[in-house]
Amino acid sequence: MRYLTNLWDALDFGSLESILLRVAAVFLCLTIHETCHGLAAYALGDPTAKRAHRLSLNPLRHIDWLGLIMMVAAGFGWAKPVPVNPNYFKKPKQGMALTALAGPASNFLLAFLLLLAARLTAEHAVAAGALNETWFMFLLNTASLSVGLGLFNLVPIPPLDGSK
Repeated sequence: MRYLTNLWDALDFGSLESILLRVAAVFLCLTIHETCHGLAAYALGDPTAKRAHRLSLNPLRHIDWLGLIMMVAAGFGWAKPVPVNPNYFKKPKQGMALTALAGPASNFLLAFLLLLAARLTAEHAVAAGALNETWFMFLLNTASLSVGLGLFNLVPIPPLDGSK
């Protein structure tokens, strides 16, 4: 048992609380990102994601476990890609582009909402005289992760969204 404790300290993952908060942030950002890909494709006429039960906000439908571990431990990871069939789109190239853009756009919108929540949290906390620093930092860090995920996915290299 002592060996595991020393190993944990050597890996410098931080506290269990910080790991759980990182996992929650990754779940939130990746789930919103992938669900929005599926919703965009569905809105444009492609039922593939719906048939695969990927229009869900259940993170377990979208998370690739190795990708999650890598994201939390190394800051780089991935989710299961949402299946899309461009043959269902009236204009396949435009449909794929809009579907691909939906993921990063959702990350930017999520970041905006998280920053708005952080500002409201700070304003009300100052008025009440008590700021929940953990919650505030979770909002800021998740917003940062969401922006980073959105920007990274715009890079025009396959299999990223920017290449579609």
